[in-house]
Amino acid sequence: MTLTPTVLREYDNNVPGETETATFGLGCFWGPDAYFGALDGVVRTRVGYAGGMKDNPSYELIGDHTEVVEIEFDPERLPFTELVDTAFQQHNPYQQSPKRQYHNIIFTASAKQEAALTSYLDANGYNRTKLATRIEPLERFYVAENYHQKFHLRGKRWITEPFAQAGYDEQDIRESPAAAKLNGHIAGHEVNAPALLHQRQP
Repeated sequence: MTLTPTVLREYDNNVPGETETATFGLGCFWGPDAYFGALDGVVRTRVGYAGGMKDNPSYELIGDHTEVVEIEFDPERLPFTELVDTAFQQHNPYQQSPKRQYHNIIFTASAKQEAALTSYLDANGYNRTKLATRIEPLERFYVAENYHQKFHLRGKRWITEPFAQAGYDEQDIRESPAAAKLNGHIAGHEVNAPALLHQRQP
């Protein structure tokens, strides 16, 4: 059986209705987009810019913003603190990139997330006064250009053609749970999505 438009649509229609979001800066956003998208409990991902004051940043004119990934997740299956733990495993929190575009940042979107993050740091012995990783509330997330979304899928015709046949445009692919899982799979991460991955691949 091959990856078909029907498989993609069925997968994308079978997602939880209530989700939450988490936003992290962890260097170039292509990598985090892939490994967070692969996680069980993550519904969809988007890459973009946050953490600065410039209005409407772009990749060419990013200003004082940082490349970030926005993760939409099912809190019934994946707690916010598990996403935080994954983020901390991906970098050294006592070192910071000299380039603001690639800063390590853990954003919080609510008082609940802020409290959960504080509890996580204390429980895991992190010295909050010495952390180089920025910890701050999310003011605004700006979606990045289409060519940065689901970067690892680009050029993989066995994936992109079924999306095109299903009538997906660039925004649909960005928002697609199936695209998030396939992007993680192509990047080499373990993905628990048999409805997608147990297809015959060329």
